Amino acid sequence: MPQLQKRFDVQPRDFVRAGEASLQVQRMLRNIGFEEQIIRRASVCAYEAEMNIVMYGGKGEIVLTVNPDEIILQVNDDGPGIENIGAALQEGFSTAPAEYREMGFGAGMGLPNIKKNADFLDIRSGRHQGTNLRIVFHCTGESR
Repeated sequence: MPQLQKRFDVQPRDFVRAGEASLQVQRMLRNIGFEEQIIRRASVCAYEAEMNIVMYGGKGEIVLTVNPDEIILQVNDDGPGIENIGAALQEGFSTAPAEYREMGFGAGMGLPNIKKNADFLDIRSGRHQGTNLRIVFHCTGESR
């Protein structure tokens, strides 16, 4: 299988279209023929990352890259960034405003769910620096 790459734009505060990019990632992986377990894990990570862009980020993108041995989600946004990545990786930690919590979001499970479902996660962020995630799933050999 040759490398496949697809880019999805994600807009801040666009709750109407929130989830569309992750649904397209799921459909693409299913059409390629990946096992349901890896599709589910990648879909969870894509959704959590997409919702983080919608809620916290500025304009962002999710870039899906499929290689024979791995699936990569590169997630980038130009939002305010994550000041304390260690805290953000803790279940229940959230900086979501009340309005997002009232909509059912902001429970502090986004990054922890990504970490739990990915084979590899790299987070690059800082105050006023935007956020960049590299999420990798191994398709051969050892994976979760």
